[in-house]
Amino acid sequence: MLVGAATVVTVTNIAASMAYYRDALGFDVAFDYGEPTFYVGLCRDEVTLHLRAAAQQPSWVAGNGAVAIFVDDVDTLHDELAVRGARIVKPPQDYAYGMRDFDVDDLDGNRLTFGMPSKCADEAGK
Repeated sequence: MLVGAATVVTVTNIAASMAYYRDALGFDVAFDYGEPTFYVGLCRDEVTLHLRAAAQQPSWVAGNGAVAIFVDDVDTLHDELAVRGARIVKPPQDYAYGMRDFDVDDLDGNRLTFGMPSKCADEAGK
């Protein structure tokens, strides 16, 4: 039985990235590991993300990660993250694939897409 998962993204500067995920994206720091720190666990509500430092392993490349995070209210979250200073790539909009979502980049260009079923998809299904 699968009981959970954590997306791991690679970053260049672990301290700066940890601060960005905490301050701009609203994640809590669950743990940090290493001396100096090279791995960090983050959580917000039901979502867990991990950050790893690119310098720790030559094959790890920063900025190539992506994660889709499903939310209850995409517009409210967008407004919150905008106030916090998140690097919003595009505002929320409805898409033909049935989602309303928006994109945020972290300091290295890892992409986080926050979305929910679109009202257009709900109405089309009626």
